[in-house]
Amino acid sequence: MIIEPRMRGFICLTAHPKGCEQNVKNQIEYVKSKGKIDGAKKVLVIGASTGFGLASRITSAFGSDAGTIGVFFEKPPAEGKTASPGWYNSAAFENEAKKAGLYAKSINGDAFSNEVKQQTIDMIKADLGQVDLVIYSLASPVRMHPVTGVLHRSVLKPIGNTFTNKTVDFHTGTVSQISIEPANQDDIDNTVVVMGGEDWTMWMDALKAAGVLADGATTVAYSYIGPEVTEPVYRKGTIGRAKDHLEATAFSITDRLKDINGKAYVSVNKALVTQASSAIPVIPLYISLLYKIMKAEGIHEGCIEQMQRLYSQRLYNGSEIPTDDKGRIRIDDWEMRDDVQEKIAKLWLEATSENLSEIGDLAGYKQDFLNLFGFGFDGVDYAADTNEMINVSSIG
Repeated sequence: MIIEPRMRGFICLTAHPKGCEQNVKNQIEYVKSKGKIDGAKKVLVIGASTGFGLASRITSAFGSDAGTIGVFFEKPPAEGKTASPGWYNSAAFENEAKKAGLYAKSINGDAFSNEVKQQTIDMIKADLGQVDLVIYSLASPVRMHPVTGVLHRSVLKPIGNTFTNKTVDFHTGTVSQISIEPANQDDIDNTVVVMGGEDWTMWMDALKAAGVLADGATTVAYSYIGPEVTEPVYRKGTIGRAKDHLEATAFSITDRLKDINGKAYVSVNKALVTQASSAIPVIPLYISLLYKIMKAEGIHEGCIEQMQRLYSQRLYNGSEIPTDDKGRIRIDDWEMRDDVQEKIAKLWLEATSENLSEIGDLAGYKQDFLNLFGFGFDGVDYAADTNEMINVSSIG
């Protein structure tokens, strides 16, 4: 079939297998170009198919020659219907790992469930024995609680007051005002259940109890802080409460792993175009301004650049892992530089539909959004008839 991007709001309904493959290959080449990292050799990535999770898996495999198990929840293809991009990403990753002689297997299912946790433990026992790094990079709007059976939904809302500010429709470039009503307590509680640290703890408890964590094992989860302008709707809103919970969880997991000399960290990463961030009001406008400035300064990074730097300069730098006063690894350091944030604050006030294409990087935003789904890559013939029925080799 000829596969073209089909948009519905902030979602692309199609994905291109060849484009996703090219995306994975580009990330692998970047990691290889940066040289070897003396990192973990047996790695579990929970949320391994897109974004930071995929970049973590690539960095582990092609930076440190690690064997990897990836857990994700993706839609396989059907005749005449493409898979979700993470499915094609994972298929391409496994193929490239196999070519490089690296162990790579994947599990497709609900990572919040006890069944998928058990399936993962069984695979580690059978194939790797133990893992020495666990990356927790789940990004889901809903969670079926494995104990209560209750379906919880996260929301993106401010707390206390209605939030009104600028946003942009990145498809059209139209800058407008948006207002978001404040959350109630149920909204906050549900968001913390979905996006907080409870499931991370459940994973680490299950892995430890099964004896599949190596002595000195490290686990890392990902968070975001962001600038003042997005604070009311993000860091001081419902998602911020969940991130606070996640960050506090790192300390409790470290405590639980003491007897195996294990440690848990939260890495605060930079703002990037993801399926999730595209749906968050205000964030696309902020990212388009941020990209323009960081590219001009020569400090722009995508997911793979962020993860390669996290591994080489923070996690496996040959000495102690540097953290901030709250115990967090900061890989958002370039984004949060005073000079960068001052420029954004100034441009934010000036931004209109008419001038955003000049003062911001809306084209870069759109390009990155299309890339998420395998579109817009050099070297891919998008007019060619393409086989949508691609398997992830370890899943079949």
